[in-house]
Amino acid sequence: MSANNAFHIAVLAGDGIGPEVMAPALEVLRKVGEKAGLGFRFTEAPAGANNYLATGKSMPDTTIKLCEEADAILLGACGLPSVRYPDNTEIMPQVELRFHFDLYAGVRPARLIPGVPSPIVGADARGIDLVVIRESTEGLFASMGKGIVTHEDARETLVITRKTSERLFEFSFRLAERRKSRGKPGALTCVDKANVFKAFAFFRDMFDEAAKHHPAVKADRLYVDACSAMLVKRPWDFDVMVMENMFGDILSDLTAGLIGGMGMAPSADIGDRYAVFQPCHGTAPDIMGQGKANPTGMILSAAMMLDWLADKHGVESAAEAGEQIERAVDQVYAGGIEPMEFGGSNGTADIAKAVLAAL
Repeated sequence: MSANNAFHIAVLAGDGIGPEVMAPALEVLRKVGEKAGLGFRFTEAPAGANNYLATGKSMPDTTIKLCEEADAILLGACGLPSVRYPDNTEIMPQVELRFHFDLYAGVRPARLIPGVPSPIVGADARGIDLVVIRESTEGLFASMGKGIVTHEDARETLVITRKTSERLFEFSFRLAERRKSRGKPGALTCVDKANVFKAFAFFRDMFDEAAKHHPAVKADRLYVDACSAMLVKRPWDFDVMVMENMFGDILSDLTAGLIGGMGMAPSADIGDRYAVFQPCHGTAPDIMGQGKANPTGMILSAAMMLDWLADKHGVESAAEAGEQIERAVDQVYAGGIEPMEFGGSNGTADIAKAVLAAL
């Protein structure tokens, strides 16, 4: 953070609808910054499939350097299904950034906002307010680009290390404690497959050890298959959940589906020093340039960024600004706004204008 209390934010708008949802998020940050006395300096940089087409790289070295120097990284959706590396995998700078900056904690909140439809019916559905914490640098994804394929078989390797797991669990317990101080249950569930795989038994043993140091948090353990069934029956029973990379990749999409879909879902990838904030959705090239994209996930990711900056720099007004954004979004949906992904008529501009007005 610079001396004049201005946060320097690296802005990587990405591909497809990425730039379309990024623009309103920056407007919202400027607006809430004015109200809270916060300054922002936004520096835009290329990343994604279009940059790969132009240069042969997903990101130039200047983008990486910018991210290293910034206070936080705001990322739009990256990648296009039609653009691939020679091995047929997609261009995913968002994943590359996780490895480069050691962003081991993937934080995926899932809160059902009033007025937003959920496939879970009944009054209890209003209580869906949980966080999936997905380890983001190892697990099955440690094998990315390293798998071995022969004519007869294909092999990928799952990796779980003590160094990363211990930091992940410490982060997760601290988040559960912080949520408890804000009136949430303050419970943490370890999701694994420890009954079948030695690697997950190792994972659970480290969770149990970490739990001893955080007695105020109710610690639970669940196998991933049982957890999946419970999530679609009683998602309001969960508070914070922590799991391996691939399990987190899957269950975070499931929980996003419970709260209205990917367009409503924010996320963060956090390490000891750096953090990236982005919506959970993809680039949606089928609606690119049509003004149909829902910017809510991107706007709520910006609110998450403010909360992280407040904690990192001790600037309480940044946390309050993040809460103001969340309240504005709640007000807009309670007031009847209906994105096109829900079958409504409100596009990107309508939602952005409404949130700015609520602020």
